[in-house]
Amino acid sequence: MTLDQFRPQVQGIIQPVVNLMRRIGVTPNALTIASFLVSALAGIAFYAGGVVFGTVMVAFNAVFDALDGALARDMGIAGIRGDFLDHVIDRYADIFIITGIFAGGAAPWQIGVFALTGVLMSSYLGTQAQAVGVGRFYGGILGRADRLVLIIIAGALTVLIPGAIYGLNYLGWLLIIFGFLGHYTAFQRFVHVWRQIEKQ
Repeated sequence: MTLDQFRPQVQGIIQPVVNLMRRIGVTPNALTIASFLVSALAGIAFYAGGVVFGTVMVAFNAVFDALDGALARDMGIAGIRGDFLDHVIDRYADIFIITGIFAGGAAPWQIGVFALTGVLMSSYLGTQAQAVGVGRFYGGILGRADRLVLIIIAGALTVLIPGAIYGLNYLGWLLIIFGFLGHYTAFQRFVHVWRQIEKQ
């Protein structure tokens, strides 16, 4: 993931917010559920043509997704259940957001399915690595943080520079990128895990 390398810097930026969450009694699971709700709202908004609201909700999803794990670690309560819940919510968030984008007319359903399968397979292989004993692996060219930032940028461009290029707006073209890079990321992760299994 290209943005994952900036995690130490991001941690420093969000720490004041984490401290505030602790003071007002917000729990990590509450933030995870909040990320689920705003992702559902994002999908509905994109489907209904509300690109501005949908893009804002994606931004909130990114913030909540970054905060829940950081808050859990800060409170010393990071554990398996929270991690499991976070991954389930993230996958549903991916489904809501991407389905909303193509079902709302940004791209044909074939492109939407191509993007969705690429995203889900890359995420699946990241956790399947742990299931086969290699250890969780989130390497590759396109991670979830990258996708969220790209959706925010494409959403902003769609609003600021309306129009279509060969029948697709910026969000539609982004789904094509997600399809190719998602499946390529899945391939990268498969190769890494396969090689690690061979070493064992």
